[in-house]
Amino acid sequence: MKFRLIVFFWLFSISLFAQESTDQQLAQYYFSRGDFEKALPYCQKVFQKENSKFTFTRYYECLLKTQKEKEAEKLLKKQVDLFSEELGYSVMLADFYETHDQAKSAQKMYHSLIEENASSSIRILELYTLFKSKGKKEFSFQLLQQGRKYLKQDYPLNLQFADYYASQQQTQKMIDELLDLLEYKPEQMELIQSTFATYIDFSQEDNPTGELLRNSLLDKVQRRNGDIIYDEMLMWFYTQKRQFGLALNQAQAMDKRTKGDGSRVFDLANLLAQNKEYALARKGFEYLVKQGQGYPYYYQAEQSILHTRFLELTEQRNFTLDEVNNVVSEYKLTIQRLGKTRNTLTLVRELAHINAFYANQADTAIVLLENSIKMPGLSGLQVAESKMLLADIYVLKDDIWEASILYMQIDKDFKFETIGFEAKFKNARIFYYDGDFKFAQSQLDVLKESTSKLIANDALKLSLLITDNFGLDSNYTAMRQFARADLLLEQHQYNQAFQLYDSIASVFPYHGLNDEILLRKSQAYQQQGKWQDAIALLDKLLLNHSEDILADDALFQLGTIYENQLKDKEKAIEYYKKILFKYKGSLYGVEARKRLRILRGDKMDAEDLMEN
Repeated sequence: MKFRLIVFFWLFSISLFAQESTDQQLAQYYFSRGDFEKALPYCQKVFQKENSKFTFTRYYECLLKTQKEKEAEKLLKKQVDLFSEELGYSVMLADFYETHDQAKSAQKMYHSLIEENASSSIRILELYTLFKSKGKKEFSFQLLQQGRKYLKQDYPLNLQFADYYASQQQTQKMIDELLDLLEYKPEQMELIQSTFATYIDFSQEDNPTGELLRNSLLDKVQRRNGDIIYDEMLMWFYTQKRQFGLALNQAQAMDKRTKGDGSRVFDLANLLAQNKEYALARKGFEYLVKQGQGYPYYYQAEQSILHTRFLELTEQRNFTLDEVNNVVSEYKLTIQRLGKTRNTLTLVRELAHINAFYANQADTAIVLLENSIKMPGLSGLQVAESKMLLADIYVLKDDIWEASILYMQIDKDFKFETIGFEAKFKNARIFYYDGDFKFAQSQLDVLKESTSKLIANDALKLSLLITDNFGLDSNYTAMRQFARADLLLEQHQYNQAFQLYDSIASVFPYHGLNDEILLRKSQAYQQQGKWQDAIALLDKLLLNHSEDILADDALFQLGTIYENQLKDKEKAIEYYKKILFKYKGSLYGVEARKRLRILRGDKMDAEDLMEN
């Protein structure tokens, strides 16, 4: 008998659960379709079983949509009584009165809400958000005024006042509120800066809001001489406006006035280098070096000066040999003064790179690197990084099998790390250059699963090149010539590489390698800093091969050239957007979207979501 009762109650509970689940499903089904008459009884059942914000809101909405205002009002009043601490229900009731011709009741309730909650900062913030969501700007402002009266300086509500003034286009008042908060709570500087960034489009050239902020900051700096917080904000403002020269002047002036340790200047100089403002970055580092060897950032700044030279040289690539030799001399003098130690290893590697790839002194670079590997106290990774560059230089000198040995050593020592994957990829290229396409393919297949996205993408591209073109002609002539030309390109033997590429296009006019040839030749021009020649070939690729696999590569490279080399923001945006619109499965999609947002200085809007 006992067992039967247990079974009965078990079956009964299952039945109840199934019924409850069915009611929820039907309520959701009819409500989502907008069939409120049919949804109403099910929403009512669900609400009676579980009184939550979600079930209440859906039931209340059904009553309103089916013109059952009296029932809706009664339900809402009961909810207010049950949950008196929940301000959302009270605001909802006031809003109900306002929309159902009970203006006096609504006004009374709004004022009561303000009076009852204006002495608590937590309640003010909650109520302000509710008023704002309902579009009650007048009551939002009254609440803030009353709150400031009660709370005084304990919680002055500057952020909320700034938000209100911004919504009313009272820009100067918005700025004043945030700058007053900065004076009151300087530790909130980052929050205040991010708030300004939401209200001001710093990328806009003649933004009147930005000018008002600049003038306000200058006024604060002049009036409050000695209060460094506004100087910090002014420096930040200049960086947002990309007025980097003014920002650097400001940083140096602050450092002198406060007798600082140079950290502001050092951090800003690094930011300038990241933004490819190399001359200004060096100016910042040079300021620190001039302070003398006892200055905290002296040695770091000295090395950073050279590093900006290296970045400028390797990214812009259009320096004369005399200019390159001057950079080499700067490196030599600094390394000689500081000594060749593990602390200057980065400088040694950079000098070797410049010697080999820009100064036509590959043998000198090899000696430098071979000696650097023998330095005492190096980590395994530091040795591997030097070996990697040494192997790259052996490829440059056409000693590809010596390079292969070094790549294999790195692969063996760092099998599951990024540098190991990079070495395996470069070694696969050695076999590709030599025409052993099957072995190269076997190595690339492993790398396509690499945890390094960059290496995986490079491996995938080379693998596809081999798969798509190996064997298209019976004696593999075109593919072998193409691989040989790629090696010549890697060795900076541009004329010989171009001759081979052109011979393939001439002998095999309809070969699948023709779009690859255009891309490779464009990359050769990019390596030499001949940007217009590179652009012409990429445009030709898009014209003749817009449906082929390399079209998105061409678009991305065009965007990069216009962004970084020609400083044409609008053209860069144009090409990045084409990747997103026309090649939605592109490997460059994520990076193109990221760069597009940075260039525009704002979030993607509806325009970006439509293909035009």
